[in-house]
Amino acid sequence: MADTLASQPPASPNGPLAPSSLSTRAARNLAHTTKSVPQMQGISSRWLLKILPWVQVSGGTYRVNRRRLCTVGDGKVECDSQGTTVHVIPQKLTELPLLRGFPDEKVLSGLADRFEQQDVDAGEIIVQVGEQADRVVVIAHGKVDILGVGPYGDENSEGALSDGDHFGEHGFTDEEARWEFTAKALTPCTLMVLPREEFRQIADRSAKLRAHVQEFTSRPAEPMNRRGEADIEVMSGYEGELVLPGAFADYELSPREYALSVAQTVLRVHTRVADLYNEPMDQTEQQLRLTVEALRERQEYELVNNPEFGLLHNADRQQRISTRSGPPTPDDMDELLSMRRKTKFFLAHRRTIAAFARECTRAGLAVPGVEFNGHHVFGWRGVPFLPCNKIQISPSLTSSVIALRTGEEDEGVIGLHQTGIPDEYEPSLSVRFMGIDEKAVISYLVSAYYSAAVLLPSALGVLENVEVGHYAEAS
Repeated sequence: MADTLASQPPASPNGPLAPSSLSTRAARNLAHTTKSVPQMQGISSRWLLKILPWVQVSGGTYRVNRRRLCTVGDGKVECDSQGTTVHVIPQKLTELPLLRGFPDEKVLSGLADRFEQQDVDAGEIIVQVGEQADRVVVIAHGKVDILGVGPYGDENSEGALSDGDHFGEHGFTDEEARWEFTAKALTPCTLMVLPREEFRQIADRSAKLRAHVQEFTSRPAEPMNRRGEADIEVMSGYEGELVLPGAFADYELSPREYALSVAQTVLRVHTRVADLYNEPMDQTEQQLRLTVEALRERQEYELVNNPEFGLLHNADRQQRISTRSGPPTPDDMDELLSMRRKTKFFLAHRRTIAAFARECTRAGLAVPGVEFNGHHVFGWRGVPFLPCNKIQISPSLTSSVIALRTGEEDEGVIGLHQTGIPDEYEPSLSVRFMGIDEKAVISYLVSAYYSAAVLLPSALGVLENVEVGHYAEAS
């Protein structure tokens, strides 16, 4: 006991024991600290930027030449709502084939006012096959299943329609028109219905509308292939010396052009920081690295969401489908996959991928992973399912799945950029010195140039209205 007491340091006259060695807190004043580079939570995998084949656009604009299409006016008719009251937007009525290009907004407003709002419950029949087609139906909200009759009299689903879709306009030009399908509400739906008699009353008072309808009905039907392109007449399987048909491949007279877009920011670094605090890391280099990461994140966001060239907004209407029941099921993914040749990638939010995995588990399917670029990723039918957090989830917990065929050789989706620009820091990204202001702050203009082009409509498909918050009830 005496030895133990003797080994302790002498007590301080003011209370606590005096230290017998240098403390670690004081020692750190003489030691070097091992540091990480600045970390950034906003950096994502950015798979879209990696999988797109990037095409050099030397003139800043890329023109997509296509065969001439014979089908027009097949877009979505949008509606507006005030409380529980829904109105058809008059200008959007020109998305109906019958009204494509009709210029009189006063007449369009009159037609929009004649639409009647109807609310139907899930499971209710909206139109029945074989009945008279005497009205146009616009789906303002909800999902509708289109049911056809199979070769043996059984009922087959021909797909689901959702917000903005429409059917029945052929009944306005054909008195004997009949419904060729049955439309059944999958969910509670709000419909906007325009009866044929209401359309006639407007047409009787408008010479412009009557002339437009007359021109539409008298327009000769052009021969077209199954994709709606002007057909190339070919003769086959004949004998003798027959006169062969003449043919040529007609082109669009006004092909679409994609101009490179830009994302820019000004990076500012004080000269005192750049001069005095550059060890062990270059402050300007780290500031620039994080700025470039932010620009690349914005670039991917624009490639997905930009109204002009973003993938979600530029998918053709015929390449958009809706989930039948809400969550993304294997049947939904098979239908999306079957709509194009050589689908190379699926893009979706991670929560959407998880929702699809739950549906596979619920169906008793074990989905094997896919090897892609050295990564083991989730896949479906051998197609990689890549995460993309730029495909947003709505407040109602719905999202989308994008299916892509990529590359110029496959007439797919391509990325557009221009390399070799002045002060290039990365491909199609420049860092330009702007000078030092009176506050001794250095400024750099950081610019990224990019766009995306869809070479053929079938290269890009979207599965819409995907519910990501559906979970099985505990048993």
